[in-house]
Amino acid sequence: MNKYLIIIFFLLFLNLSQAQDSLAVAQDTVATKWNQKDILVDSSAIEKRAFAKNYQQKYKDSDFVYERQAAEINAWERFKQWLITQILNLFRLGDPKTAITILKVLAGIVILVVIYLITKALINKEGQWIFGANSNKKKINYNDIEKNIHLVDFEKLIQESLKEDRKRLCIRYYYLWLLKVMAENRLIEWHVDKTNSDYLYELQSKPLKEEFTYLSYLYNYIWYGEFDMDEKSFQNAQNRFKNALKSFGNE
Repeated sequence: MNKYLIIIFFLLFLNLSQAQDSLAVAQDTVATKWNQKDILVDSSAIEKRAFAKNYQQKYKDSDFVYERQAAEINAWERFKQWLITQILNLFRLGDPKTAITILKVLAGIVILVVIYLITKALINKEGQWIFGANSNKKKINYNDIEKNIHLVDFEKLIQESLKEDRKRLCIRYYYLWLLKVMAENRLIEWHVDKTNSDYLYELQSKPLKEEFTYLSYLYNYIWYGEFDMDEKSFQNAQNRFKNALKSFGNE
């Protein structure tokens, strides 16, 4: 038995020795290959460089400034940005430039409307500037006339208006004069708060209804519509009212 153990140990020792010899040979082979590898050496000359004089000035340009303090936005700029945002959302736009264009168009429209309203306010119903040469003429309180039509001499007022070439005002006086005649002949019950439709409903005669309907239309068109009449148009309207005053006065 001891003989067999000695043989086994001998074989194991032999195998171990062979393995160590193989490892040593492998290491020698790798070292040989590493020593044979070419090693590149940079033999070029090193050039010494220096910074240009005052080189810092070059980098003070705005293109090299990467840290900027945000400009403070005033209330007007914030309002414009808010409007642009609203337009972008309203029209579902993606380009702010388009929103700015729309904003400019809207601003132009607003300016035109304001100019129109200011001009409208500075011109009276007779088409004259309130600060013009005719502003010193005697002003007539139209409300007082309407409240007291039974006491007003409309024929005198019409003659005075004709001298001043205020044709539209003449037509207004003719219409109020017609209401006065209708009330005096008990065709209507006059009241300052009544409308033309109220008076039309009170009239019983069909011909008078038709005539009053046309004269009401004529009056509204000329007075409230600020229709600029020439001499021929005024004469036609005046003659129509004069005939109506006779017709309604004879009822």
